[in-house]
Amino acid sequence: MVARPGWLRAAVDGGAIDIGLRRELLVDDFLIGKLSGVELKLHKPEARDVALTCDAPWEGNTSAYYTMIDDEGLFRAYYRGWHFDDGTKKEPHAQFTCYAESRDGLKWRKPDLGLVEFGGSKANNIILADPEASHNFAPFKDGNPACAAEARYKALAGGMTMLNGKKKSCLHAYRSADGIHWSKITEEAVITAGAFDSQNLAFWDANRGEYRAYWRISSDKVRAIRTAASKDFIHWEHQADLTYGGAPAEHLYTNAIRPYFRAPHLLIAFPTRFQPKNQQVEPVFMTSRDAVKFRRWEDPVIPITAPKDRDGNRSNYMAYGLLQLPGQDKELSVYGTEAYYKGPASRVRRFVYRMDGFVSASAGLEGGTVTSKTLTFAGSKLSLNIASKSGSRVELQDASGRPLPGFALEDCEPIAGDFIDQRVAWKGGDLSSLAGKPVRLRFELKNADLYAFQFQK
Repeated sequence: MVARPGWLRAAVDGGAIDIGLRRELLVDDFLIGKLSGVELKLHKPEARDVALTCDAPWEGNTSAYYTMIDDEGLFRAYYRGWHFDDGTKKEPHAQFTCYAESRDGLKWRKPDLGLVEFGGSKANNIILADPEASHNFAPFKDGNPACAAEARYKALAGGMTMLNGKKKSCLHAYRSADGIHWSKITEEAVITAGAFDSQNLAFWDANRGEYRAYWRISSDKVRAIRTAASKDFIHWEHQADLTYGGAPAEHLYTNAIRPYFRAPHLLIAFPTRFQPKNQQVEPVFMTSRDAVKFRRWEDPVIPITAPKDRDGNRSNYMAYGLLQLPGQDKELSVYGTEAYYKGPASRVRRFVYRMDGFVSASAGLEGGTVTSKTLTFAGSKLSLNIASKSGSRVELQDASGRPLPGFALEDCEPIAGDFIDQRVAWKGGDLSSLAGKPVRLRFELKNADLYAFQFQK
């Protein structure tokens, strides 16, 4: 059973939702009371250049399961180095866990680490040579303030264990002090109920004060996702299978779930939808506020028609990573794979989202309105992430829907332009007198996309 925070319980019970100073993205209908002439619109990232090519002898065309980490200005990438020879139909070398790093997120270098021998030399970027663990090694940097220095980096990775007298696949827990040198935390498996032939991951959820894991299972012959929570990264409890409302049952392979760093109460994800008939894959987008129930969008965010070589067998996975690159305060970078099984090497291409730009409340030339549910807030001003070609406005109402004096639509200065953080101005001045009181927001959008809003001090 996943514990609900107070603001989520209030929403379920029909009371005023306390959003405090949280940034709220328009990725679902959680705060929406009514839409008129407005729709929630899924956005797709724009393709950029190839960032990483797995062309070393110990890598190859089946290199995969990329994890990208922003480590205080150093971007780290972990991935499986592997190859399949299409001529011989064999794998010429074992699976390895490889490492790359970057200062700009655009070009990645593969340092000679001197840890693992390949072809008579240790001049390579291999950090792990256990084939079972290297198949799906998924690290993260632990944000737990109580984390020990020797375990500042953690990972879940595949393994084998004996269960009821039978050898079975499982997940093991790993740790590292520097992100390069890794060891098992315990020889015992930490998660045993699952299929695991995927990128199974975990992270520290600061909003809930616990570790959370997501891994692949098989449910009614469909590839699915299960989650659990832990206080120590070893003992996992409250296992639950993800649900998607009325969305159809589909094969979901990798999950790429993470707290969104600008709104950590919100989990975002780019699971890979697998199509058994043609072995093709495509990433989709989904979000959750309680870690189990997700809103999943049906359209792929990176279609197989995007450049380049992603319409083949499993050639279109989304890497596990969401990076804000230096000097790019208005955009976010994600990374998608291509050329799996093709040519001598698989590749990773960078794609770019607008900041917070996954989904918007979108209105056309005729305009429309979005009215929120009853909520309470902290602070004294309201900021919007909005692209408005015409003058859009915001109204504050009381809990019954009556405009508040000084904060009605006619009191709002129209907003026209493209802004990540635009303060709303009313004749009534700042909002400090309304903080903590039940209110509703009514957005009048004209030829506009509203991505997020936040009350600020």
